[in-house]
Amino acid sequence: MHEIGRVAVPVPAIDEVELHRLMDEVSLIGGGEGGSMNRLTLSKEDGQARDWFAAWVRDRGLRLEVDGIGNMFGILDWAGPDAPMVMTGSHLDSQPNGGRFDGALGVIAACTAVDTIKQAVEKDGLTPKVNLTVVNWTNEEGARFQPSLLGSSVYTGALTLDFALDRRDGDNISVREALTDIGYAGEAAPALPDAYIELHIEGSDKLEKADLKFAAFTRYWGATKYRLAFLGKQAHTGPTPMAERKDALLAAAYLIAELKTMADKGGLDLHTSVGRLEVFPNSPNVVPAEAVLFVELRSGSPDILQSAEDEFKSKIEACAQRAGVGYEVRFVDYRKAGRMDEGLVNLATKTAKSLGYSTLYLDTIGGHDGVALADKCPAIVIAVPSVDGVIHHPTEFTTPEDRAIGTHILTAMLWDFCMHGNVLKS
Repeated sequence: MHEIGRVAVPVPAIDEVELHRLMDEVSLIGGGEGGSMNRLTLSKEDGQARDWFAAWVRDRGLRLEVDGIGNMFGILDWAGPDAPMVMTGSHLDSQPNGGRFDGALGVIAACTAVDTIKQAVEKDGLTPKVNLTVVNWTNEEGARFQPSLLGSSVYTGALTLDFALDRRDGDNISVREALTDIGYAGEAAPALPDAYIELHIEGSDKLEKADLKFAAFTRYWGATKYRLAFLGKQAHTGPTPMAERKDALLAAAYLIAELKTMADKGGLDLHTSVGRLEVFPNSPNVVPAEAVLFVELRSGSPDILQSAEDEFKSKIEACAQRAGVGYEVRFVDYRKAGRMDEGLVNLATKTAKSLGYSTLYLDTIGGHDGVALADKCPAIVIAVPSVDGVIHHPTEFTTPEDRAIGTHILTAMLWDFCMHGNVLKS
């Protein structure tokens, strides 16, 4: 309940049926058997999802703007040019054979929340004190083009537009070409918001174990990501003597094992992985001449992350020497650790409590567009449970009840801004 003068204005209730209808509708785009989702960024399927989002924005009376990297903004600037802007949303792109709720729920919840508020304001003749924007970010997942968080990083200035447009996928198609193919190479340049709120599925089982329904991420882990190539010599796997082989894949195997050992020693504060491996020429009868590894180091501690990178570099050299091959580092992406905005954490906590829910405070180890925004403006990622903690898998699921709970809380947080202006100012 919010007070305007002497009139109590309740937080408007979302239409849960419409929320779930929208979620089901978007899930059909790129959806497959067993709950799988294949909606890689800037693919035909992503283009169809973008068309869906554009139609929703226009149908609800918002203004659609698309920037140079393809980020899509549904803008409701009803409070005037000098009023604060609050942004909410997430991404519609997915991992290959991924799940249906990662990212997409945040966009659908944002659509539902803003539409709910718009209808309530118009129905009751209220005067909103902030403008609202619903956003769909480009290439959050980093599955097709690297690095991840590409669109939000260009938006915040962390990456240049030309750098992002020049990224290429495994088929040598550039971001620039893919954007043009699906018709989403824009020219707008929306200003940074005064606050950013992103609803997401938790992606772990901590909420379930705590028997709670709502979390606020207060800290985000840093990540160091390498694209590393071991360079050997192509040869026949039959007659070539074992002692004379220069096997690039062997060096990769050595390094993958070393990375697991590093994580074992680092304990809970260090995660390592090789999620993708490209082998050339990739024939059963040929000693691999090249093995490209996509390596990740993650930690919430900058010191641990730096120490892990130093150790990793020494392991590269040792593994190359052990296999008798060369190597080259082709790309490195750094994402620093940090904290979400304290004022937004407090607002999330207060809002959830007013609706009857306790807040669990968590780190986010995975990246979100809210992490990119947090470096430039007050930002927060809030979360609802993932059944069994599953994410990036076809069985990824968040119950309709929990989707509604998260959307109710998001709506109430945005309503607070609309009724009171920039509530983060002291």
